[in-house]
Amino acid sequence: MMWKIRILQAVVAGLTYLLALLTKVVESQKGGPPQQKSAEKSEREANERFGLSWRVAVEANNVRRWRTVPPQCYHHLQNYMCAGQYERDLSLAVEHILLYASQIPLSPDGMDAWILDVDDTCISNVSYYKTKRFGCDPFESSTFKAWIMKEMCPANPAVRLLFNALKERGFKLFLLTGRDQATLSAITTHNLHNQGFVGYQRLIL
Repeated sequence: MMWKIRILQAVVAGLTYLLALLTKVVESQKGGPPQQKSAEKSEREANERFGLSWRVAVEANNVRRWRTVPPQCYHHLQNYMCAGQYERDLSLAVEHILLYASQIPLSPDGMDAWILDVDDTCISNVSYYKTKRFGCDPFESSTFKAWIMKEMCPANPAVRLLFNALKERGFKLFLLTGRDQATLSAITTHNLHNQGFVGYQRLIL
């Protein structure tokens, strides 16, 4: 009789171990136990809300003299810049600019002008800022210049559309940038030309 009880105990112990092992495997595939997942989700949601609040405060110029972005803003900024919202916001802004421009009566002397910024307006540096975690890491002028020297800044399509529409409308276009004239003038000109910004009056550095 005792040997039957021992066999039954061994079977129960084996089944208990197997059940614990299967539970562990399932939880690892799901990303952890429910409590851990809930805590991680709450942290992500809190960081997302903080990131949105911080971005609005910066845009309203209520956050002063900041040098880096708080690390809890990273995923919010990454989603904003890379998941399509940035492009949608830019396209909407350009849509209203074009509406405004269409209502301006142009002078027959051909002296109506429009000024556009270069960096992060005509051409984008988002690829560079990805390497700096969208401002969570400190800006480095040397690495930024190295990025510019590659002449790989892509056009912002919405702004390129604006550029061509303004030119067709009859505006004289001037491009403005804070880049160094001595070393970056030709590089910037080539980059702009390769991205479809052709026919402006002058690049002002």
